[in-house]
Amino acid sequence: MLSLLVFACFCAVFVTDALPLGPSDTPVNDRPIIGVLTQEVVDEDMLRFGKTYIPASYVKYLESAGCRVMPIRLKQTLVEYENIFKTINGMMFIGGAADLQTSDYARAAKAFFRLAVEANDAGDYFPIWGTCMGFQLLTVLVAGQNLLTNTTAENLALPLNFTDEAPTSRMFEDFSSELMKALSQEDVTGNFHHYGVSEKTFRGNDKLDQFYSILSTNIAVNDVEFVSTIEGRKYPFYGVQWHPEVNRFQWNPNLNFPHSKNAVRVSSLLAEFFVNEARKNMHQFSGPGEEAAALIYNYTPVYVGNISGYEQSYFF
Repeated sequence: MLSLLVFACFCAVFVTDALPLGPSDTPVNDRPIIGVLTQEVVDEDMLRFGKTYIPASYVKYLESAGCRVMPIRLKQTLVEYENIFKTINGMMFIGGAADLQTSDYARAAKAFFRLAVEANDAGDYFPIWGTCMGFQLLTVLVAGQNLLTNTTAENLALPLNFTDEAPTSRMFEDFSSELMKALSQEDVTGNFHHYGVSEKTFRGNDKLDQFYSILSTNIAVNDVEFVSTIEGRKYPFYGVQWHPEVNRFQWNPNLNFPHSKNAVRVSSLLAEFFVNEARKNMHQFSGPGEEAAALIYNYTPVYVGNISGYEQSYFF
């Protein structure tokens, strides 16, 4: 369902001299809007509903933390993406399956990544979050090459193996010692992937190692240690190879979605963390009518639990 088979190679995005993260005098935006890039439909059973989609679990995940969601369609011009960027306060790259070299998804994601880098360099705080394939894309965009290898952890719930950088990270700043302990000992992270970046490869690539802090790793079924959680050293960019949204919003009994008290709390805190990052951005629409027309409230989710691992999805 969420398995990935992606082959990608992008030109590197070189990043230097960003401003310090989260200045204390940053204004607060209490009406944040996060853009979610739509995903191409690859399942024939779902093509009758639309060509692109967003699983409703991602939307609920973000909305539960106090934001609104704007679906961002594929195949738009760079000018259109630039205009969209000026209206949203953060960006999420979701999991799924897409060719990261030739797909419209890859092209759009690359455009928004570049815009975010440029904005942050100019002092315009703009966060990005990548989940599963979105996480992988964040590494490709920085490394300038596809470093994915077989790190199969399909339908597995796992604890995180924290690095020394995790306790001082921004992502886990509001996690209690008890919850951090649970994250390191209990099966609270849902994994649904075949490919990832090995810890050895990640640390051996200067571009990745200088751009991101590794916060956790995990062991794949083939005993390869892969990077599972990252955050930007200078930029508010975050990635998880696992799926925090499934802990609260996906329920297929045949899939290992963690639903324990601690798993739910982890999901809630990470959603709140990213939405609070988006509160630091002050982009806005030109008027309430334009804003209302852009939000996901204009679409109705479709029940797809009988043909996929998702309960509901939005189609476009």
